[in-house]
Amino acid sequence: MPQIRLQKILSTAGVASRRAAEELITQGRVTVNKSTVLELGSKADPEADDIRVDGRRVKPPARRRYFLLNKPRGYITSRVDPQHRPTVIDLLARHGIRDYIYPVGRLDYDSEGLLILTSDGDLAAKLTHPSHGVGREYEVRVLGVPDDHEMERLARGVVIDGRRTAPADASRTKVFEVEGRPETMLSIVIHEGRNRQVRKMCEAIGHPVVKLRRVAIGPIRDARLRPGDFRELSADEVTALKRHADTGSGSQAVPGAAKTRPGAPSRPAPHSRSERGPTRKTRAPSAPRRHG
Repeated sequence: MPQIRLQKILSTAGVASRRAAEELITQGRVTVNKSTVLELGSKADPEADDIRVDGRRVKPPARRRYFLLNKPRGYITSRVDPQHRPTVIDLLARHGIRDYIYPVGRLDYDSEGLLILTSDGDLAAKLTHPSHGVGREYEVRVLGVPDDHEMERLARGVVIDGRRTAPADASRTKVFEVEGRPETMLSIVIHEGRNRQVRKMCEAIGHPVVKLRRVAIGPIRDARLRPGDFRELSADEVTALKRHADTGSGSQAVPGAAKTRPGAPSRPAPHSRSERGPTRKTRAPSAPRRHG
């Protein structure tokens, strides 16, 4: 078998995303045939070489797995947390998912919504790199009512952390009052994944976020998946996601994916509250079901 770059071997094996795998290498945590490797361009043969991370042998996964989770607020999008806060991996582990999977991209502690977790490092790298243009749609409740000029600023890009955001799709979907003050529900689609980006964009136009929920990742959406629940992606969904990441197309509905319209095709059953029985009490409390 031809030699392959180490970071690709690690990501394909489900050890980490390519970016995280590069950090493992530069930190001196990767060995090949008992020799520590520090160069990012290093290659190895995954079939013939003894490749280890922190002393643990790296082997290709028996099969790649793809999960869709509706992350509740109060969970960290990470495999581990130095502050010992609950992570999204904990949610899956409680129901017997022990595969080495990791979350794709970010969804901050105070936010909720759809998150993909996988052992497919190649797909994870494509979904998170801005050059592939995979859109993420958010349902955002903000204070006040952004006017047309402010909405145009969101769409054109605003400066956050000293750098302008890429163009986005932004629209008002509903205006209402809460305790006598106006609030607005926005739909925002971004194609990059900067830290707390949507929150900072809304702050930049003077309308802080009250609540934020991710409702779609590329062509993947599931309005029936409740906070804390998860399911495996169907074969059709995985195919559509890969096509979308490769070409930037495929934002249309996915055959076999969950939809809210009547007569929607069936999908794999989620790990739901009704299945959990006594373990249901271990879930973090979810936010109210009504959004706006």
